[in-house]
Amino acid sequence: MTGSVNFDFSDKSVLVTGASSGIGFGIATAFAHAGAELTILSETNAIHDAAAALPGDVRAIRCDISNAAAVTRALADIDRLDVLVNNAGLERPTPLTGRNPDGNETFERIMAINVTGTQNVTDTLVNRIADGGRIILTASIWSRTAVPGFSAYVASKHANLGLMRTWAQELGPRRICVNAVCPGWIKTGPAMNSLRELALSSGRSEDEVAAEIMSAQAIDGLMVPNDIAGLYLFLASAGGRNITGQAINIDRGEVMA
Repeated sequence: MTGSVNFDFSDKSVLVTGASSGIGFGIATAFAHAGAELTILSETNAIHDAAAALPGDVRAIRCDISNAAAVTRALADIDRLDVLVNNAGLERPTPLTGRNPDGNETFERIMAINVTGTQNVTDTLVNRIADGGRIILTASIWSRTAVPGFSAYVASKHANLGLMRTWAQELGPRRICVNAVCPGWIKTGPAMNSLRELALSSGRSEDEVAAEIMSAQAIDGLMVPNDIAGLYLFLASAGGRNITGQAINIDRGEVMA
């Protein structure tokens, strides 16, 4: 899961948002196996099943992070935190339709979860994050570029990098390291839905779109969530103590920047 490197988080408190499935569940699994005191959060009831599937005594919280008051209530009894992983996100197409304002509902929901929600969770917990702690955001390779039809998701992930860089400067005096992981194509439900939407909007088959994506990577093939979990562990470990304000691609060489 994390290669040949062993990480020990047995004395660390970790919160992972958006952890009921996909990338978030992969991250949570890695921290659970590394012994962390783990809390996972999602807006769906599936978070309880996810917690039950993980080793150890994992706490599950159901919460819509776009609602600041709900976040305050849900996280009220977290006294201290060493690592916050802001992974919760919504990925859906938002093509221009000429039907505004009706076409804005999905756009606004994506921004509410991916940007405002990330702000809500971080601002609620910032004074409880230990000095020398970590905040890690899950951005996207699309925070480095753009793709037609996904303006809200792309804009939200660009915004995540703005939050990350600002917080890195703001929290530097407390030696809190703030970074973003920018995954490429991971075999998750949302990513595969996006692939289907790209195929539909371009009049091509899913296989053709997938082949084009793979041709842009230096290393062929789709990743799975466990392939990227080790980067989160490293950034959260002592080895990541001098890394802050960085957006780190993990995309098999799709975007080299």
